[in-house]
Amino acid sequence: MCDTMVARPAATANGGILFAKNSDREANEAQMITHVPKGDHVEGSGLLCTYIQIPQVAHTHAVLLSKPYWMWGAEMGANDQGLVIGNEAVFSKIPPSKEPALIGMDLLRLALERAATVDEAVATIAKLLSSHGQGGNCGHTSKFEYHNSFLITDVSGEAVVMETVGNDWVVERVENIRSISNTYTIGQKFDGTSTGLNDKARSLGWHGKGSVLDFAETFSDRTRSRFATGHERWCRTTDLLRPKQGSLKASDMMAVLRDHGPQASRNPDWHPDGVLGGSVCAHASWGPVRRFGQTTGSWITEVHNGRTVHWITGTASPDTGIFKPVFFGPGWEGAELPDFGPVASKRFDEKTIWWRHEKLHRAVLEDYAPRLKAYVADRDALEIQLISDVAHFLEGDARAHEAGILAGRSWLAASLAEDQWLETVLNVPPRRRARPSAFYRMHWKRLNRAAAIPTL
Repeated sequence: MCDTMVARPAATANGGILFAKNSDREANEAQMITHVPKGDHVEGSGLLCTYIQIPQVAHTHAVLLSKPYWMWGAEMGANDQGLVIGNEAVFSKIPPSKEPALIGMDLLRLALERAATVDEAVATIAKLLSSHGQGGNCGHTSKFEYHNSFLITDVSGEAVVMETVGNDWVVERVENIRSISNTYTIGQKFDGTSTGLNDKARSLGWHGKGSVLDFAETFSDRTRSRFATGHERWCRTTDLLRPKQGSLKASDMMAVLRDHGPQASRNPDWHPDGVLGGSVCAHASWGPVRRFGQTTGSWITEVHNGRTVHWITGTASPDTGIFKPVFFGPGWEGAELPDFGPVASKRFDEKTIWWRHEKLHRAVLEDYAPRLKAYVADRDALEIQLISDVAHFLEGDARAHEAGILAGRSWLAASLAEDQWLETVLNVPPRRRARPSAFYRMHWKRLNRAAAIPTL
């Protein structure tokens, strides 16, 4: 499952924009940071997405993506025009199509490659839905089909939520703060719809004419949304953001993406076992729902004075990892990107950023509270230093060349620190009396065997 948030200029401390997303998928579904340069193409030539081929456009923007290793599309990303998008799985009374079509992650990447603004992105997704539809398996090791919602923002400060059902859609413009999760969130207030939406609503019992369409009430599959805890997490992220309107910073978004819900906030010895509840930062566990509940990537975009800084983990589990800066987008043309390493897969590979972090993440899970506590102060100090370095850099004569050097140095520092933190964690013996449940331990042992993770 996933959670995506945005804060528009009136809600932020510096009058800029903040975007944030946790991508939650299967625990061994490695996610990778990928840069695709801009390109010129033969218009109408074939473009193979995850499952189907569609006509290519004449020009595509450069994109920076966080994507599951096996699919063409992406969970979240940005383009060189300053457009940023995240998507969510949503569940409708109308079943999603199982036939191969464009999946939601394909729609997200296509919008980033083909659009420069919020409105262009909405138009692009709408056109693609009309021409090709959405459908097909989105699961890694199992069948999982769903409809999609999107949170879209750009450097102008505009932001919208776009929720879909089949090839139809509805759009709501964001006022100040907004979050979305694995549930439909647009009710009676919306700013645009597809032409076929009313007919689809009537097929579910909406009478039209004098009555006002409530999109979420009409289309939501409440049972599936409840199992995904979408409504709980939507409320949780909103409740965490609302009190800080007018003063929100990137560090606040980091804290929200690391949040484990109200129960964990009251229990200093909390560990990620059992039901997911309102946990924004998810850790996989046993059971048909929880196996999809692992945060496999986290991303924050900060836009100020027309320049974008992306804070990206490049790893699972933001509570055990660290956000690192990437300079990409308007104003950073020519900036060198950090070395994101080789392509990941479903098997452990020490050379990849994602899998190398899994040694630390999974070691912490053996006794969550004391093992995380062993290094979290050092992690916070390093993250504060990285944020300060970026702030000072932006205050001066920030040039693209120096931006690339700063980003590369930050990613290297984080990598070296994680190696040290792993040693620290392994020196904290797991407490037998506080061990997670047997089902939980067996689940992670199976995952580790499947990925061939070496025993530490």
